[in-house]
Amino acid sequence: MIRAAIIFFLVAALAVAVVALTGEPGAASLDWMGWRVEMTAAAAALLTLFTALLATILWRGLLWVVEAPRRAARARIEAKRKQGVEALSRGFLAAAAGDGSEARRLAQKASELAEDAPALVRVLAAQAAEAAGDHVAARQAYNAMLGFPEMRLAGLRGLMQTAVAEGDKTLALRHAETAYGLARTARWAWRALLEARLEAGDWQAALALVQGALERKIVPPLIAERARAALLAASAAGVEDSDDPKILAQALDFATQAAKLKPEFAPGVVMAARLLAADGKTAKAGALIEAAWKRAPHPALWLAYRDLKTSETPKLRAVRLAALANLKPEARESRLLKVESALIGGDPIAARAAARLLPEEALTARVAGLMARVAYANGEADEARAWVARGVAAPQEPDWSDLDPEGRAFAYAREDWARLTVSYVETGELIHPRFERGERTMSELPQLPSAYAESTPFVRAAEAGGALMPIPDDPGIGPGGFDAAPPAEPETGSPAPRRNAGSRRRLASGPRAAK
Repeated sequence: MIRAAIIFFLVAALAVAVVALTGEPGAASLDWMGWRVEMTAAAAALLTLFTALLATILWRGLLWVVEAPRRAARARIEAKRKQGVEALSRGFLAAAAGDGSEARRLAQKASELAEDAPALVRVLAAQAAEAAGDHVAARQAYNAMLGFPEMRLAGLRGLMQTAVAEGDKTLALRHAETAYGLARTARWAWRALLEARLEAGDWQAALALVQGALERKIVPPLIAERARAALLAASAAGVEDSDDPKILAQALDFATQAAKLKPEFAPGVVMAARLLAADGKTAKAGALIEAAWKRAPHPALWLAYRDLKTSETPKLRAVRLAALANLKPEARESRLLKVESALIGGDPIAARAAARLLPEEALTARVAGLMARVAYANGEADEARAWVARGVAAPQEPDWSDLDPEGRAFAYAREDWARLTVSYVETGELIHPRFERGERTMSELPQLPSAYAESTPFVRAAEAGGALMPIPDDPGIGPGGFDAAPPAEPETGSPAPRRNAGSRRRLASGPRAAK
């Protein structure tokens, strides 16, 4: 206000000076109590303005003195507020860092200073108790939040986390159900309920939760589709072994829905194809696998495709698998399948040519084993042993590439299906539960004779009029497989070692071990 008065005085004084300089200063006189004062009008105006300015300054000064106590009180309140905000900030940082004692000290300080932020003080007190490992104090703090509508959801989440930390899953689930009923967008509550349903193997309840989350817009449609595909496949796996035709029909319906919803989800496609084949719908099963291969080739798909027909010759089977690989020839799995199909068809030269087209990448046990089989099929036993030696130190591929050709794919327990579902929903990628647990898996490396043998028995046998005769149901090498020595040389007539029947890859359609 004083600044405005000074500006007004300067403007008015300038105006009076301009008038005076024009030659019309005017005249002014004042008679008061016998006193008479005469001056120019310009001087009188300037004197009046100056008097008014001085009175304004004196009045503002008097008000400043009168309001000094109130102003000091406001300054103290503001300083206290700033200290409270600082205590809250430092307290939350200490809780996030896990420093429970410091967080509790700052929470107590904030409760004394930040009187205008009681909600934040309560949250800090609860988190400080959690950081200090005091579950009783944390539970009390979160229970206190339930009395405030705006803090109830935060209190329920804290109570759920405290119950989980104490190992009380039932109580944690109860808090999550309450929160899910209160807020339509409580994603954490939905996630907790979904994990509980998965852990219990209640696939239908989990499907209902996914549908509800989609309607509430808690999850995007892509996440919901992944979850539904995985849960439908798990539902089918749970009733696949039933003898009731109605239940088997339901399993087929579940698996077919999963395959149509997400063709790139190999477990659902393989299961649907297996159930369709068991129902006599081999052509439909083959079309399902072919569509899935075009989207995302997977080793389990070609094994399931191979087993759709069990009465064909190796050459016909090789042609059929090569046709599957050609549906997406640029894919890595397709290039590997071309090598496999050549081995199955008993054409080691074609297998060698296909192996040269494999993409250059870090060596894995699977690739080393395949190269060893190619070398052995071409009569290069020493080279095959070298590949096996390299494959021993090579890492495994955590994507079901170690599937037992004699077993049934994705015959997993409830826990594995739950883990697979969570991973696929979150990332869209398949994981290998057995690989993650570090369990022993089927070796990718063929068994070769440990003793030294020359690399050219096949060549000399051919020169002597012999022929390379692959076993009809063995995927790709000469007599005896990989666990037997090379065939006997005509010159020596030494007998070839007997084949280990336990490792022979058959094409039978009977019961097979789970993978």
